[in-house]
Amino acid sequence: MAKNTIKINKKGEDGYKIISVRIKENTLKKIEELSTKSNRSRNELINIILESSVDDVEIN
Repeated sequence: MAKNTIKINKKGEDGYKIISVRIKENTLKKIEELSTKSNRSRNELINIILESSVDDVEIN
């Protein structure tokens, strides 16, 4: 009988990197409000927002 294998990635090897960001208080307040309304963490929301908009940035 084959044994089930549990694969665990080492911490930090999940494709995410930890960074530090300065955010205006007003922006953070809006993110926290969205976080409460959506029942998602600030981190999760920030990632969703960045992923959905990063390809739409145009540099002039």
